[in-house]
Amino acid sequence: MLNEYKFANVPAPAEAKLDTAKKKDEDTVSGPNPIFTITKDGVYFFTLRIDSQQDFNASVHVEIRSPHGYLSAFDWPLLPFYGVMCGIYVLFGVIWLTVSFLQWRDLLRIQFWIGGVIFLGMLEKAMFYAHYQTINSTGVSIKSVLLLAEWVSCAKRTLARMLVIIVSLGFGIVKPRLGPMLHRVVGTGALYFILACVESYLRVVQTTNDRGNQILVASIPLAVLDSAMCWWIFTSLVQTTRTLRLRRNMVKLSLYRHFTNTLIFAVVASVIFMLYSIKVHKIAACSDWKDLWIDDAFWHILFSSLLLVIMILWRPTNNNQRYAFTPLLDNPEDEDEDEEEQFVSDAYGVKMRGTHSISPRPSRSATNDEDDLKWVEENIPAAIADAALPVLDSDEEMVNTKFEVSKMQ
Repeated sequence: MLNEYKFANVPAPAEAKLDTAKKKDEDTVSGPNPIFTITKDGVYFFTLRIDSQQDFNASVHVEIRSPHGYLSAFDWPLLPFYGVMCGIYVLFGVIWLTVSFLQWRDLLRIQFWIGGVIFLGMLEKAMFYAHYQTINSTGVSIKSVLLLAEWVSCAKRTLARMLVIIVSLGFGIVKPRLGPMLHRVVGTGALYFILACVESYLRVVQTTNDRGNQILVASIPLAVLDSAMCWWIFTSLVQTTRTLRLRRNMVKLSLYRHFTNTLIFAVVASVIFMLYSIKVHKIAACSDWKDLWIDDAFWHILFSSLLLVIMILWRPTNNNQRYAFTPLLDNPEDEDEDEEEQFVSDAYGVKMRGTHSISPRPSRSATNDEDDLKWVEENIPAAIADAALPVLDSDEEMVNTKFEVSKMQ
């Protein structure tokens, strides 16, 4: 029988205070299982002492339960959080499916990618919510379910990063296909998925005490690859926006400017939060233990915010094809200027030197031009045209006649 319990309140290890609590009659129930009620929230270290002079084997079963269930105070806020996030992703999916169905004839390939990311996000949040709900109800953590949820999360993050990369490269917007760049995108995505799965496996399977340098070794390559992908995205965005600026396509350029500003905001917010988390939870004494769940929740909130902005920017509309790639000139004014220059050249016989224009109709050869001019000089003498000029009554007709005569000469 357990006669004595000792609890150490250790919110700050340097100032740990040992409190001993005796088992009281009112804290017990019938049977060999005593119950002790803790009236104050905090981080506790449970120790068990048995006074015996003989060697023995003891089997101890300990249950810690709060008024909400078996979830600890660290993990309890994540249960309603994942429930709310699952509802948000369901709302995202319904809205995206509805607008896509209304514009199904003009959907872009990027919009199918966005739908895939929404589906994986909804599946991920549902699995995490089911995992925490199972722990809260039974007190047993099923690692296989948690590991599967982590791998679904890895797939979602991989697909999202590949989506941002191909958008920054201008796929479907500036260029019709990626070409050799497609192999780099697929290879980078596969490498990221493998590293993320390894890091998740070590974090889930190994206990806290057994986690040595393996988690750190798995996290460093993942962080380096994430930084390289971020650099690749921004350099590609600079090239894509430069191309759109040269083509003077203001619709697509405005779209990419909003997208670039959103990514810059996400990077700045991530850096600020990481510095805040290191300062509050790592360097100083962890006194705000109730806020530790925000370390996991922040990244889900940031990702959902980015996804919402992307959904708004690339939403299916009636003018959906204005964002699609077209082999013609992006700026219709350029085409009008070319037609005007061609009209002027044909009307006044002006030959543009130093430029080479492409016309759909074949031009006459130099030999034919010389033969025609020679025939005009031989068969239509200039005196006939000069004699006919006084017959004309209006000055406008006289000017036109002189212009035609000058063309013949």
